[in-house]
Amino acid sequence: MTFNTGRKMTALLGAALLLTACAGKEERAEGTQAASGNGWSAGLPVVKVGLIGPMTGPFAVAGISLENSLRVEIDRLNGEGGVGGAELELVVRDSGLDPAKAVQAANEFAGDDSIRLVVGPALSAFYNAAKGSFESSKKINCQPMVATGDFSTLKYGFRAQDPVSLDVAKMIEYVKGAGATSIGVIYEGDDAGKGTADEVKAQAEAAGLTWKGFEATRPDDQSHRAYVDKLKDAGAIWISNSASGAKTMAATGEAGYKGLIVGGSGARNISFVEAAGDAADGALFSATYYPYPSRDSRDTWKAGYRKHIDEIEKRFGKNVGPKTGAESPKAAEIAADCALAYVKAADQARSIDPDAVAAAIENLEISDQETPSGNSISPEKHEFFGMDDIHIYQWKKDDKGWATVEVTK
Repeated sequence: MTFNTGRKMTALLGAALLLTACAGKEERAEGTQAASGNGWSAGLPVVKVGLIGPMTGPFAVAGISLENSLRVEIDRLNGEGGVGGAELELVVRDSGLDPAKAVQAANEFAGDDSIRLVVGPALSAFYNAAKGSFESSKKINCQPMVATGDFSTLKYGFRAQDPVSLDVAKMIEYVKGAGATSIGVIYEGDDAGKGTADEVKAQAEAAGLTWKGFEATRPDDQSHRAYVDKLKDAGAIWISNSASGAKTMAATGEAGYKGLIVGGSGARNISFVEAAGDAADGALFSATYYPYPSRDSRDTWKAGYRKHIDEIEKRFGKNVGPKTGAESPKAAEIAADCALAYVKAADQARSIDPDAVAAAIENLEISDQETPSGNSISPEKHEFFGMDDIHIYQWKKDDKGWATVEVTK
């Protein structure tokens, strides 16, 4: 009995010494975190960032671009100490452009306490179905591919994309100045399409343009020629931001359409040029900062954007259209802005508590020279970007190939 008691006492003393040693290691780790986290500790070794996007399917180029930009920015931020000394780690879920998969992934991330920031799900309809889960679970989320809807009513959701209201305002001003007197929309009949059509109609009529109508496309459409024929008299046709917009652009070439082809930032994707060929020459799109591909030297690019794109091309290369030779970066820089904004806000709040981080994001002021996208981040009503960040670009073809040219300064 005495022997067994002694063994127990020895074991207890050993355990106590082991706990003391572990506590010492944790304290030393805590000190390391604080030193590398601007003087504060997140209290965790890892802070996870969840990405939901179309990694497969017809819009996979968008999902892959989101992932590439997040990986590059997360690696950069980790090299500077992460967030409160914790390492950022990316977790990816593929929506495959399937709303059920997108909502399933959103619910998974919403219920996972290790996920502190969610980027996606891309596309307005998917986000509309997911945002309730994010709000109820107090999950900070940042949306670089959701153009429609109102973020001002949300507490934890922020938009890191040019909203359709600003894109339309900038484009309507340009279209009217170019002499067009009417406009119509060809877009999917989903939330994004309906929201875009409503916005274009309202702003066009307010500007004195004639509204020619909304043609709602279907996912199984092989051609958009019939839709273009119905709007052949419109001075401008607004096309979809997604893959179907490329079909519309191609159909305008087939129909010999002579008006303006206009759209949002999705039209910067070279798939539009690949589908339309020479019909894309002169197509216009509203977008945040995007000097690519251009004839200007990279030395003229904003510093953060140049650094981000250089690293993207070094690690992932660039997209090159096999038919046209048009180029685009394998990046979605505005997704990288989400990671930067989260870390900046957490540093200001000295916390990863969602209420504290959300409040800090609302008060961010980040220079356009620092952000990966080349846009300043000064959130108002949970919108990262304002009218000053919106530009009009035009696809142009010359003897050197394809380039984008800014037509409004």
